[in-house]
Amino acid sequence: MADGNLPNDYPVRIKQFRARLGLTQVELAARLGVSFATVNRWENGQTSPSPLAWSQLQRMDGSDATVAAAAANPGPKPTIDFTASPDVVRALAEGERLSFGHMFNPAFATEISQIDPLPHQRLAVYDHMLKQAPLRFLLADDAGAGKTIMSGLYIREMKARRLLKRVLIIPPAGLVGNWQRELATLFGLQFGIISGANAKTSNPFIGPGSDCVIVSVDTLSGSKMFARLKEAAVVPYDLVIFDEAHKLSANRDRDLHVNKTERYKLAEAVAGVSGTEKDWTLPWAAHHLLLLTATPHQGKDYPYYALWRLLEPEVLSTPDAFGEYPPERRALHFIRRTKEEMVFLNGKPLYPKRMSDTLGYDLTQGPASEQTLYEETTEYMRHVYNRAKILNRAAARLAMSVLQRRLASSTFALLRSFERRIEKLDDLINQVQEGRLTMEQLLTLQRHLAEEDDVLDSKTADDETAENGREENETSEDNLLAGVIAASLGDLIAEREQV
Repeated sequence: MADGNLPNDYPVRIKQFRARLGLTQVELAARLGVSFATVNRWENGQTSPSPLAWSQLQRMDGSDATVAAAAANPGPKPTIDFTASPDVVRALAEGERLSFGHMFNPAFATEISQIDPLPHQRLAVYDHMLKQAPLRFLLADDAGAGKTIMSGLYIREMKARRLLKRVLIIPPAGLVGNWQRELATLFGLQFGIISGANAKTSNPFIGPGSDCVIVSVDTLSGSKMFARLKEAAVVPYDLVIFDEAHKLSANRDRDLHVNKTERYKLAEAVAGVSGTEKDWTLPWAAHHLLLLTATPHQGKDYPYYALWRLLEPEVLSTPDAFGEYPPERRALHFIRRTKEEMVFLNGKPLYPKRMSDTLGYDLTQGPASEQTLYEETTEYMRHVYNRAKILNRAAARLAMSVLQRRLASSTFALLRSFERRIEKLDDLINQVQEGRLTMEQLLTLQRHLAEEDDVLDSKTADDETAENGREENETSEDNLLAGVIAASLGDLIAEREQV
């Protein structure tokens, strides 16, 4: 192993070196300060040692002769010294004893944590996650199930079994502090928080303080921080956790073009998906990958498949392959429990039973009544939809859905919508009559409406952004109501009269 550069046959050399020293993979990993899984991947050629790790191996190999000479001439035997503090000796012996606690109690982490896990939390960790090696898992329990607690319990148990050293947690920015606090308080796990400023002068993913870290998904998907993560000296992380994994979105257009967010490209790199963009590749892939979300599907098939693809990139390379994936195989990588299934240790329901019902009520009658308002608004929406050209009916339907929501909200909300609609129609009519807007330009405005997105349908509340004190769905609805559905001056005048 005298070659300073990493040779092509490094897996064979590492095996031979370990055999000469008479070390197991676990023992060699302990000497190098890496996990057993990392050494295993080196010897199987799945990943390559970093320059730092390879230099450590070279130094250890160079000391073979010294070790052999020391073994041949052991020198004087050590003497037993009884002068040490008994409290220190007892603490040392107790620590050594506890390090083997998992061999006697399979749920040892529950004894050294400041929490009594609930039944559904124990089942997820001990009946599903710990039995899978490597872990590639989608934990999709309802909100409030304690997915942070289950993750901490898994980390604590894996560390107790010496199967885990380096852990990277990637939540949304607003949850970074919560993760650090709960892991420290409940499980005694000390995690450092990485911010954008940490990457300016050094690499926060290298060094003794980099083994257990938390960084927000938007920070890590930034070009500067991701460049730090992909540096060759970074030791691979054994476990990577993505919280709120539904934010790792990827959508497919009608022309089958796939649009991936930078968050999803980051997840692809960490998961080891092949064929990714050059700027979004890592020299390593996480051995264990855990995705957490309470809304895995959100009513859309392709984003749901995209999450599964991160778990099994080779097997689930296409949506068709995912459709044929056997249910028993899915059960190995996925679990979802609703609040109704969660109970305390005594069997009492954890949450009150949810009751849903449809309540009807009578609209007021008369010339100026709720019934008349409902009928005339419905007639207006039907009129506009029917007059829209066939190619623009999807856009018309989208705009009318906003009016339906306003109608169900309040009469004042509907009044304000109609007032803004009249202002928009008056402006368009004036532009056409004065020659400032041609029919071709009117059709272009129609196409722009078709490109608008209904935020309430396409995004969750967490995904929405606020601008100037307004929610994104409010701005989107205003844009939809201001859209052009008419194809001629006569259509504009007819719509204004009905409004």
